[in-house]
Amino acid sequence: MISRPRSAGFALYMVQLGRDPDDWKPVPSIGAGVREIRVRDEAGAFRLIYIARFLEAVYVLHCFNKKSQQTSARDIALSRKHGMIIPFPTTHGTEF
Repeated sequence: MISRPRSAGFALYMVQLGRDPDDWKPVPSIGAGVREIRVRDEAGAFRLIYIARFLEAVYVLHCFNKKSQQTSARDIALSRKHGMIIPFPTTHGTEF
């Protein structure tokens, strides 16, 4: 069996190739263009929050084991905080 972090890593690789991962959803409450990769197995759920609005990089804002139905306020706050320190490109044409 493949581990949850490894499955999330493969999904992130798909994002780097310009494809959508198998199980994802937008998370506009954290920020514009922010998405969540969802990985589930019998041991529980794993989440990876990322933003891929720029051609040169995919920024992982936060990843965690999900322990309840609703994402915790702490995990949302950490994702927002990390999103605020992304270096936005200074040249035009790099945002998609």
